[in-house]
Amino acid sequence: MDWKPDKHAEMPVYKQIAAHLEREIVSGALPPGAPLPPERTLARQYGVNRGTVSAAYEELRAAGLIQSLQGSGTWVSRHLWGVQKVPNWHQYTTGGAFLPALPLVRRIREAGWNPAIINLAKAELATEMIPTLEFERLTGGKMEAIDLGYVHPKGEPQLREAVSAHLRTHYGIAVSSEEILITSGAQQALHLISLCLLAPGDAIAMEGPSYTYSLPLFASAGLRLYQLPMDADGVIPDEMWTLYKKHRIRMVFLNPTFHNPTGTVLSEARRRQLLTVCRELRIPVVEDDAYGALALDEDKRPPLPLKALDSGDSVLYVGSLSKTIASGLRIGWLVGPRAVIERLADAKQQMDYGTSSVSQQLARLALEGGLWERQMERLRPFLTAQRDRMLAALDTHLRQEASWNVPAGSCHIWCRLNTPIDGLDLLEAAIQAGVLMTPGEVFGAEPGWMRLTYSWESSEALEEGIRRLAGAIKKAAPVRLSPCR
Repeated sequence: MDWKPDKHAEMPVYKQIAAHLEREIVSGALPPGAPLPPERTLARQYGVNRGTVSAAYEELRAAGLIQSLQGSGTWVSRHLWGVQKVPNWHQYTTGGAFLPALPLVRRIREAGWNPAIINLAKAELATEMIPTLEFERLTGGKMEAIDLGYVHPKGEPQLREAVSAHLRTHYGIAVSSEEILITSGAQQALHLISLCLLAPGDAIAMEGPSYTYSLPLFASAGLRLYQLPMDADGVIPDEMWTLYKKHRIRMVFLNPTFHNPTGTVLSEARRRQLLTVCRELRIPVVEDDAYGALALDEDKRPPLPLKALDSGDSVLYVGSLSKTIASGLRIGWLVGPRAVIERLADAKQQMDYGTSSVSQQLARLALEGGLWERQMERLRPFLTAQRDRMLAALDTHLRQEASWNVPAGSCHIWCRLNTPIDGLDLLEAAIQAGVLMTPGEVFGAEPGWMRLTYSWESSEALEEGIRRLAGAIKKAAPVRLSPCR
């Protein structure tokens, strides 16, 4: 997608585009049946007018390489499979149980590899904020062997003891090591829940908007997703009754502390009310607490997690070290009733025979040796300064075009444009301007919303990124919303 036509070459630009797409088709990069971008999107990507792309598409249609149908778009001709004598990979890649990432998500990931792009979409810690996990330092200079064999299905026992102590000290959650399953990150925990505790056709509730809408794993499991209404203070517990009666909800997935992407924090009163409603309906709650430790304002500390308030074993609690230590460590945990943990541990063992023993040992040493606490002492001031820098840049460059929240924690700012722009159009305009953000449609929001992340780039890049984004917004065409919206 980095290719661009040479406007100074002798060959007409439309022929260059047609030749480039033909090479992509012949090489298999664009397989038969693969959809092609709309003419307007491709024109913006290549920096040409729409008529040029239209002429290129016409060349390819005349050659029998692509097909178009009004209202259905343009795609690579499916008849090429017989000519090329190769497997019908399009049928394979669009089939299978696990669905591909959303097109917007794929485009963000693809553009994120470009080093010239200022990435305000990447929800990872800046390189300088990732601690060096030197084994000798973590062990205090002592020699300690790492067992590289398979570990217990639930996870390395000493790590589970360390996680149990960590949760009790920092989150107010009192659980034994037998109620903890070590996973390869929080996302694997969600995957195990969706595959092992739910069945195709089951209905689940989650916040709207929600980070989980960007994950294909729920749709891959055949689950039906329904939004639990929110306001500025998070989900509205009483709405669970309506949703349950209408759709027979089987499980609720929530991110109540520094919610991704809106940044809302569910009050303790609402947390208790929600637990009461779910207990009465006998619906389990899955609590994703990815950002709970990242409180940035001393006077706005969040309430205890749902799991800490849960007296009826209704909550499955998911946490990890991804947002505090390093995403690449791939260590997460799932806390729940012992019977549930044993069921999921059995499934995990069938999947991968357990999370990396090296990662588990490093995580244990980090939790036992005080590294996590030291990391938080340097991470919170860093994120606070980054947040404030981005807020100042927004006030300078987008005051007239948008409004936004001031998050009390996490690493995201939820922003709303005064004039809505289609997510794909906004994303392409931003990429052309050299900046990346996450359109709200990724999270199930309507056009005009976007998430801006301040944990990855330098403070100087945050300022420049917002300046570029402001320019892209002014150039992008507004979307026409129907009266019913």
